[in-house]
Amino acid sequence: MSTKQSKGLGRGFDALLPTNFDNTILTNEQDRIQKLLILDIAPNKTQPRRHFDASALDELAASIKRHGILQPIIVTPLSRGKYNLVAGERRWRAAQLAKLELIPAIIRTAEELEQLEIALVENVQRVDLSPLEQAASIQRLHEQFNMDYETISKRLGKAASTLQNMVRLLGLSETAQAALHQKHITEGHARAILALKRAEHQQELLDLIKGRGWSVRQAERYVTAHKEGIEDAQKASARVSLSTPETKTLAKILKTPVAIRRMAKGGRLEITFKTEAELKRIIERLGR
Repeated sequence: MSTKQSKGLGRGFDALLPTNFDNTILTNEQDRIQKLLILDIAPNKTQPRRHFDASALDELAASIKRHGILQPIIVTPLSRGKYNLVAGERRWRAAQLAKLELIPAIIRTAEELEQLEIALVENVQRVDLSPLEQAASIQRLHEQFNMDYETISKRLGKAASTLQNMVRLLGLSETAQAALHQKHITEGHARAILALKRAEHQQELLDLIKGRGWSVRQAERYVTAHKEGIEDAQKASARVSLSTPETKTLAKILKTPVAIRRMAKGGRLEITFKTEAELKRIIERLGR
């Protein structure tokens, strides 16, 4: 084989490997990817997902017809050459729609799966993991081990809603994920960004948070402005500001800082005082 041909093979070869699995456990002969008859595989009865979108399965089946299955399913052996499906039911179902006879699979024993599951649970509980790393581990427990969020929450001692919010962080753009990983934004900022549907609005908010040092509350007020129909970035930013010409006038009259805080409906006016005597003075001035 020529050098040029080897390079061509190398560029696409990584796509054939199950990179989202721990490579350190893929060491034995039995751990290699194998082609199994689809009819020899039975779906997992403990699969938390009961409904599979028909149109999405059709799209996946069409993709499989064109490109094949690049990520193997995971199965455990049963008797008489049969297997129980552990992870990858969408791919298994779509492969049947694509009328494939064989499907790439990694065969695991129940003991191996239990060890990997325990390792993942311990991994999520590490204090040095970033939010995105924790989210990725939780997603693996959910998707590759068929564990619902209630079950995972009991194992981790965290609310199921907290885990689902963490997994949502994986929906951030690469730029936003990098900002979160580098601690330029917090989880609260990230959730505010995800509350915006359009990618360009998410990027605008990310830039404003980083450029202006916005707090989570300010980011949330920006989102509220968008949801109220103010899509222009400059106008939405104005709603975030704690200071307006009116608050500046009031601050001058009352001789104390005044801020306006927008809420989903209306907002509130904040007048700062440091002592009871100063509060009394402000009330008297407002009374006049």
